[in-house]
Amino acid sequence: MEGPKQIKPKRLNDYLEVMSKAVFQSGMSWQVVEAKWPGFREAFFDFDPDRIAHLSPREVDGLAADTRIIRNRRKIEATIHNAATMLELEAKHGSFQKYLRSHDGFAETVDDLKRQFQFVGDMGSYYFLHVVGEEVPPHEEVMKGFRHAPGSRLRPRR
Repeated sequence: MEGPKQIKPKRLNDYLEVMSKAVFQSGMSWQVVEAKWPGFREAFFDFDPDRIAHLSPREVDGLAADTRIIRNRRKIEATIHNAATMLELEAKHGSFQKYLRSHDGFAETVDDLKRQFQFVGDMGSYYFLHVVGEEVPPHEEVMKGFRHAPGSRLRPRR
């Protein structure tokens, strides 16, 4: 089976869209998320991070009732948090790509993504980094050679 299509992010919207897809796929069928994705783009203003980071409580209520998307309020609120975090990290590092590349390797990047962003775990981080074209270990290596420990990063089996 072919993995998710990689992109070359041109703007912060691209990073936020990929991360948001990872967030909404967590615990869901990817096919369900994929089928609703055009509605997500519309409802989330083409993933404009500045617009999303400043949604009003009334707009959040509207999203929570919007049948075009998966109406999980916690994931909607995570998307808002993640948009604000991306804006902060982009301002601090000069670009979001520079932030991603400021770590000492894959495991450290995953740890920091999990620390900074909501609803982003080990596999969501792997998916996100792969799709945005960052260097990741081969999928087979991650699936066979790593274990998931609650609250910790991907680690080689011993």
